[in-house]
Amino acid sequence: MTEKILIVDDEPAVLMGYERLLRRELQVTTVIGGAPGLVLLQHQGPFAVVVSDMRMPEMNGIEFLLKVQQASPDTVRVMLTGDSDLQTAIDAVNQGKIFRFLSKPCNKETLVKTLKDSLAQFRLVSAEKEILENTLRGTVYVLTEVLSLVSPAAFSRAARVRRYVQRVASKLALENPWRFEIAAMMSQLGCVTLDPDIIEAVYAGRDLSPEEQAQYIDHPRMAQELLKSIPRMESIAWMIAHQNRQLPLDWDVGDEEMGEMRLGAQILRASLAFDLNLRKNHSRVEAAVALKRRFEDLDPRIVDALVELEPEIAGNGSSTALVAQLTPGLILDQEVRTSAGLLVAAKGQEITAPLLLKLKTFAAKQHIPNEVLVCPAKQP
Repeated sequence: MTEKILIVDDEPAVLMGYERLLRRELQVTTVIGGAPGLVLLQHQGPFAVVVSDMRMPEMNGIEFLLKVQQASPDTVRVMLTGDSDLQTAIDAVNQGKIFRFLSKPCNKETLVKTLKDSLAQFRLVSAEKEILENTLRGTVYVLTEVLSLVSPAAFSRAARVRRYVQRVASKLALENPWRFEIAAMMSQLGCVTLDPDIIEAVYAGRDLSPEEQAQYIDHPRMAQELLKSIPRMESIAWMIAHQNRQLPLDWDVGDEEMGEMRLGAQILRASLAFDLNLRKNHSRVEAAVALKRRFEDLDPRIVDALVELEPEIAGNGSSTALVAQLTPGLILDQEVRTSAGLLVAAKGQEITAPLLLKLKTFAAKQHIPNEVLVCPAKQP
């Protein structure tokens, strides 16, 4: 992102002065007033740094920078003011969460140094965010691959639930849909600790013994234990841990993040129950009606989104291929089981490099057939 700086003040002459001082060294945009500043931020942003005067009509600097923080959390915020009141400075730091506080008039050297320090802070935050996001993305990929290899049935269910969750997130226009999608993909991670027979029995709708039921009920907690130490996965781990729990209607949601976590757990609970109903050969409408009967606290928009979800389309152009000739990206159009009935790969599972190695190993030892039914690779 271009490291642009936005300066907001209510005095045109002051803004012209900033432009003359800074245009040779920095990329600066100026705007008169807080409201126009927010419009500019929306249409020309994001900006690496936003500088605001404190005393402005209609919207003061604290109010403006707070809105900037909400709209663009990574933007570094600086306050400029001629008011030397200590309480003003405290409020600006605490409410606007600013990086620096400068008194007017501010000489060029101090202003330029502050802006360059602000740009350095922005680069630091951006680099850290990129590292965390790449680490998170890689971690989720590895865990998903492990789940697909160790428990194909659990992976298959997680992939279906992710599709349901994507639809619900779109219907509800959620701001951070990636969190809910990751929660869906990781929702069955705790199943790696279970006997495969238990997993297949659950997903087939068969009854479990009390001991098996107790083991299965505990799998969300095991997933939370595996995930909670990964940076930025704490809230996702909480959603997964509560995916089978009915949260009290009068439970204090607290801050915005807790509200998102609660909603994520509710979406998971509904999607998992909906999937189980479909596995029992219920129609989408029947599955939704069963949801409404079972979960009185469920947001009706979640049910509506699930009912509107189009059925999965069977693979087009499927054909038989030798296991030795398979390539990553192809989609399995059948379950792959050993002669003893052990599920090796689920129908609809994408063939990745690790799965391909697993299939070839099993085929070489004649544990699975040498031919499987596959569909063409997914289109990008």
